[in-house]
Amino acid sequence: MLPNKPAPRRNIPRARGRGRHSLSGDAGGCGSKNVQKAFQRQRCARATRSGRGVKMVLMAAVGLRGIAASASSASAGGRRERELPFALAERGTMAVGGHRGMGMNAVGARVGAARERENTLLSLGRAAAHAAVAFVEFDVQVTKDGCPIIFHDDFILTQGNGAVYEKRVTDLLLEEFLSYGPQKGSHKVFKPLLRRTGDGRVLDWKTEEDDSLCTLQEVFEHVSPRLGFNIELKFDDNIMYHRKDLECALQAILQVVFQYARNRPVFFSSFHPDAARMMRELQSLYPVLFLTEGGTSKHHDSRRNSPDDAIRVCLEYDLHGIVSEVRGVLKNPAAVIRAQESNLVLLTYGQLNNVWEAVYIQYLMGINGVIVDRVEEISNAVAGFSIPDLSQGGADLDGAKYQAFSQQQLGFLLRLIPELIEQQH
Repeated sequence: MLPNKPAPRRNIPRARGRGRHSLSGDAGGCGSKNVQKAFQRQRCARATRSGRGVKMVLMAAVGLRGIAASASSASAGGRRERELPFALAERGTMAVGGHRGMGMNAVGARVGAARERENTLLSLGRAAAHAAVAFVEFDVQVTKDGCPIIFHDDFILTQGNGAVYEKRVTDLLLEEFLSYGPQKGSHKVFKPLLRRTGDGRVLDWKTEEDDSLCTLQEVFEHVSPRLGFNIELKFDDNIMYHRKDLECALQAILQVVFQYARNRPVFFSSFHPDAARMMRELQSLYPVLFLTEGGTSKHHDSRRNSPDDAIRVCLEYDLHGIVSEVRGVLKNPAAVIRAQESNLVLLTYGQLNNVWEAVYIQYLMGINGVIVDRVEEISNAVAGFSIPDLSQGGADLDGAKYQAFSQQQLGFLLRLIPELIEQQH
């Protein structure tokens, strides 16, 4: 069942932007009565919720040992405490999230690639089947006719008559978007999917197990409600978005979330600092995190160039935390302490998160959670993590139980991390 056609545009009240960075364009917005009612309902729910209600989000979700103490001291010190309503504490002290479901597809590199097509019901559903997986991360864009869909790349590629055709995802109507890849009905004609690699080659996008493209509504309807959703708000780095365009896209996403999320744990994240800020202003029920490469690449937007910049963005825009490329955190471990002292959740992503030793180091550092491609292997490893007793030597690597490292082994891992960071991924 697909969402109804979007409501006609109209202006609605909106919180004013903060900070020295501003969006281009006018202050107009688009939305619907349903969205406005949903905003009102969630605001009322927050106003009447007991003290422990919203507070349980990502602080409890990811179980960061240092954050709880930081939160208490921050509250006692008179600073406004960010409420974190993502309750996943029962799953351990470090949350594991599946990257685009069971892992991203490495086009042109079969080794280590997920066998399921990423960002599909098949991949997300299989991640949900692993009890140790707390949430899945997936990418949401909005079609030209206002439907939130699940897809990572800015452009979608196909071929016909020996030529390659490329279209921007957000320029497609929903019906055309769903015509790419395998179809639910075997009688339907579909367009083959291609993908462009980092070096510019265009290859067939083939996976061992395929599935059709899907909408955000379908993901809420068909994936186990116990699984948390990290909804990445996907925008093109090469486009200067007007405020009203960002707002229209975010409201279309919120309309689906408010209608179908129910009690599912949900949080948002985005590399686009203004989109993250606006999502925080538009609603207060779901946490908003800022995505950053953590200094592993440079951007013209100075807010995106280091973990310290990310912390400043979170504090200025009242965001709940950071999702950083893992190398940025391991190169700058002091940022972990600063994030904890600022009562910010800290998650990481990146290929090093597929190495359980690197994940264990982050566990010892107090990282809240990791987003991984090797979902089964890493989630099983994290389920067996424990704080090391340095008086005991050895590590039991048999099965999923990982016991304490010795001082010598920890020293080796700490020396290994810089080498891992410098490797090409």
